[in-house]
Amino acid sequence: MKKHLFYFLLLSLLAACKQYEASNADVGESQKSAQLQGAAQSQDDNAALIQAFQNKKSNIFVEGRGVVKKRLPDDSKGSRHQRFLVSISPEQTLLFAHNIDLSSVVPLAVGDSIQFRGEYVYNPKGGVVHWTHHDPKGEIEGGWIKHNGKTYQ
Repeated sequence: MKKHLFYFLLLSLLAACKQYEASNADVGESQKSAQLQGAAQSQDDNAALIQAFQNKKSNIFVEGRGVVKKRLPDDSKGSRHQRFLVSISPEQTLLFAHNIDLSSVVPLAVGDSIQFRGEYVYNPKGGVVHWTHHDPKGEIEGGWIKHNGKTYQ
């Protein structure tokens, strides 16, 4: 009787392990699917930026999203600018020059996701985005940066 009980418990434990592995595999697959969908959405959101870079276009307002790759020292010569790099695709990184005399500093960390609107200027390294703030003269729409549910403009 003890022998049968031992085998029953052993089989139950093995079945529970298989079920646990299967449920974790499902979670892993759904996370991978969500990541792929997020990457595809980012590509769609950044299509105009990617095209501007490929065609060497400048001085156009664009919207997009990306992930902060690196924080750089602020530029304090003349108007002060917060500077950071954002990856918008595996092939393209943008330098952001966010005017902190006209807008608040965005509390960014490497790996943070942002959405943005600003003026794109081509350079061979991927481009620069500036005018990520309101227009103090009210002549143009201006830009913004969205981070953690807050809009900086």
